[in-house]
Amino acid sequence: MTDRQMTLVGHLDELRRRILISLAATVIGTCIAFWKIKPIVAYLARPVGNLVFLSPTEAFMAYFKLAFFAGLFLASPVILFQIWSFISVALTGKERRIFLSFMPFSVALFLCGAAFAFFIVVPLALKFLINFAGPEVLPVISISEYLSFIVALIIMFGAVFELPVGIIILSKLGLVTPATLKRNRKWAILIIFIAAAVLTPTPDAFTQVLMAVPLILLYEVSIWVSRLANVKKEKTDDT
Repeated sequence: MTDRQMTLVGHLDELRRRILISLAATVIGTCIAFWKIKPIVAYLARPVGNLVFLSPTEAFMAYFKLAFFAGLFLASPVILFQIWSFISVALTGKERRIFLSFMPFSVALFLCGAAFAFFIVVPLALKFLINFAGPEVLPVISISEYLSFIVALIIMFGAVFELPVGIIILSKLGLVTPATLKRNRKWAILIIFIAAAVLTPTPDAFTQVLMAVPLILLYEVSIWVSRLANVKKEKTDDT
């Protein structure tokens, strides 16, 4: 076996080990979440009150899916560490410093996006969608549809709130500049509205606007932060 083949086998063994660790952490997290699944569902169902299930297995499957996503969230520190440990060996010292410096900021933004989705978007979207049907129609919301709606919104908003991190990293790497971001603002706003229409789990324009408006604000913040990042980069290059 050549040195290159030995290196490839070693990388594959390392990848398999880290995948197994991540899977084990996810299973443990899922078991913990399933143990407390009823209080979790009761908390998530507060905006609508009582939910119904339309088949004997619907409630169990909905609980299990929610427990899996909650377990994935609980296991995320372990999973992120395994991913970082695997890819960090291929990064330069500068790239490692950039990613590590923005990791806490990235986690905070994801949590802010998730909180914004649950505490602001979900109540407003539900009020709009339920009232839109009119008083003649009685809402009967199934547990599986509701939990899928909640989880989708939380994940999508958490993900899109990472926009400043992506732009700052690109600025640090010299791939974008504040001037480029300002010059393409109109295109960025158009792309944001298209992305909001694709990513939101409901077809109504109201929920899409609830996603697009914070994204536009985050884009403006990203321009300002990108300017700071470029100033620091220029000072570093001059020294």
